[in-house]
Amino acid sequence: MTQTILRCAAAALALWLIPVCASAQELEPGAYWPLPKGMNIITVVNSFNWGDLAFDPAAPIDEADAKINTTAFAFMGTFSLAGRSANASIMLPVVTGHVEGLYLGEFAEVDRFGLGDPRLKLAINLYGAPAMTPQEFASYRQQAIVGVSVTMAPPLGEYDSSKLINIGTNRWSIRPELGLSRTYGQWVVELMAGVWLFTDNTEFIGGQTREQDPVVATQVHVTYKFNSGRWLAADANFFTGGTTTIGGKQNLDLQRNSRIGATYSHALDRSKAIRMSYSRGAYTTIGADFNSIAGSFTYAWPR
Repeated sequence: MTQTILRCAAAALALWLIPVCASAQELEPGAYWPLPKGMNIITVVNSFNWGDLAFDPAAPIDEADAKINTTAFAFMGTFSLAGRSANASIMLPVVTGHVEGLYLGEFAEVDRFGLGDPRLKLAINLYGAPAMTPQEFASYRQQAIVGVSVTMAPPLGEYDSSKLINIGTNRWSIRPELGLSRTYGQWVVELMAGVWLFTDNTEFIGGQTREQDPVVATQVHVTYKFNSGRWLAADANFFTGGTTTIGGKQNLDLQRNSRIGATYSHALDRSKAIRMSYSRGAYTTIGADFNSIAGSFTYAWPR
């Protein structure tokens, strides 16, 4: 009976900490907060973005305006890896979008609907968060944490080489990342730095090859943890790079962008939680001057 209560308590604590799976533009507070091993977690996320945003910022579209809705379904499992707290996750996004603007000086608009590229992620905390049973996790007090992760996006999303704007990217994307976290009482400060690396899209429109330089992305989050499974985070990021080359010709689309926002998480009970977030472009050069609102529902249970 005591063990069952502890496992339920650990599940409740885990809901407080679970990150929502979310490109270089993302903001992910709590991505390296530890979880007890042996947890299963499912999350449904819906985000709506509007503003100067396109599926491909390298497209020759001026005065662009887009409305894009993404519903993502994610599953995460937690486990011990070399004695450290670790997790693996998969996310499947479904995207609906409307993009309009001036294409080569003429007004054009397009609608898209379909599956985006999935996300696969493996994360491990190297310092400050050993693998813990639910009983051990119930008494754990977070301090300094160092974690690393690798995110991979295989080219499985909807893609048509005869179309300029697509949901899928028709290439592999991979991001190694380092995360640092430090707790000060009820405050948590997080810093993350990673780089997105891309293979070439050899089936770009017109039979051309599209290449993209790496994108370096950093994030900072300051979180205040209330009692009763609630927390509020102030979020910011900066990312740069991503210049594209199409058919051997380099485009003038270097990204130097930053976004700011806020995230609120609330545990409903021992197995369910909701999360809400808002962000907007703070400084943008291309493709990131948009508003974003998102909400998610999470259900967690011990294996």
